[in-house]
Amino acid sequence: MQGPPVPEPAVAVGEDPRSYARLMSAVYDATMAGHRAPARPREVIGESWQRLIASGMQDRGPDTTVVEMGGLEMLRRSSGLMDVLDEISRGLESLVADGENILVVADAKGRVLWRSGSPSVLMNADRLGFIEGANWGEGAVGTNAIGTALVSQRAVQVFSAEHFLRSHHSWTCAGAPIRDPRTSQVIGVVDVSGPAATVHPTTVALVDAVARLAESHLRQEHDRTLNRLRALAAPILARMGSPALAVDTDGWVAAVDAMPLHNRILLPERLGPGRVRLATLGMCAVEPLPGGWLVRPAKGDDAEGGAEQDRPSQVTLDVSDPDTPSLIMAGAFGSWRHDLSLRHAEILCALAFSPQGRSAPQLAEDLYGDRSKVVTVRAEMSRLRKQFAGILAAQPYRFAASIELSVRYPADRCLLLPPSNAPAIRTARMAGVPATTHGGQ
Repeated sequence: MQGPPVPEPAVAVGEDPRSYARLMSAVYDATMAGHRAPARPREVIGESWQRLIASGMQDRGPDTTVVEMGGLEMLRRSSGLMDVLDEISRGLESLVADGENILVVADAKGRVLWRSGSPSVLMNADRLGFIEGANWGEGAVGTNAIGTALVSQRAVQVFSAEHFLRSHHSWTCAGAPIRDPRTSQVIGVVDVSGPAATVHPTTVALVDAVARLAESHLRQEHDRTLNRLRALAAPILARMGSPALAVDTDGWVAAVDAMPLHNRILLPERLGPGRVRLATLGMCAVEPLPGGWLVRPAKGDDAEGGAEQDRPSQVTLDVSDPDTPSLIMAGAFGSWRHDLSLRHAEILCALAFSPQGRSAPQLAEDLYGDRSKVVTVRAEMSRLRKQFAGILAAQPYRFAASIELSVRYPADRCLLLPPSNAPAIRTARMAGVPATTHGGQ
């Protein structure tokens, strides 16, 4: 099997960057004027220029469209890249530590999701519109390492006048696509950019290597997720004694019993507990599992809907043991118990205290005493809703109406989550908290 192409540096080892920059400037001027150029640009650059000239793009200011902060947070959460930010930052910290380069992570459409660097280099990037939420796809800002890496599907270094827009000629950038190892689809780009004088032949190879490490991390994390789901689901499937399977929230199959093997099934975008028609399996009964779903193909009377399947799932938030808070679910086809971290237990308690739901600012006040910490809350809720798909709803955040919730509190309410300093938990300890039951349709 042939591997990905070896990244080609803009300036070869031993080549004088200043001489190459002057040559590329002459090539750029001649090409844009429609004259015979003194040399040809590198293949990846020449192909990019041809695409942009054919599209009618002119040497103009970049497209300054920027996604607003609320939309940016949504793009970040849905990108699939949050879990590899630390891996990327550690791998490229040597390039950013000198204060001359900026590290950028963009999504599959070239929209800048995160960036980091010294204040001075970030200020220079601001002048180009190279900011979080900005579109740096090739169609928006011309040839650049983010957009051109996405189009060419390979690591790219773009130096000085190789950029299509003249305003970018004082910069150099190196970008590499990151693929979802499950589907091989590109989900984003990692990029290192800085002043043209910082160009180095090894930069693009290092950026590409870090992108491959990020993919490896995603693969390992997916394997761990499926293994956890498999360990939980296997005894449930064995007790059911009927065809069923367990899938993660993206439809990847973790365990199967008495059914043909599937690698993945297509799930509806908005899936909840109950009966649902799946493209691969037909009518099915679906129940939540930690990190996924229990799916049982329905046959005969089941497909029409019976009382057993109409009964809502019963969920218990158990905080009676100060040391081991947990979430328990008992459904029509199985039951499970999942231990909770302190932070997740705090969040679920806050939601149990308010069956009508809590907004992100309200939850931030519940957890931190600071309504401005909405970004942190949204990130936590994104992880929690993925872990307990179908149990939690949003806008506002709450337990879904399709479940019956009860809470087991300690006999002494002063022992409610003893390590917690969350304001909502402190208030509940002092005031006492009522037994909570809601949901059920």
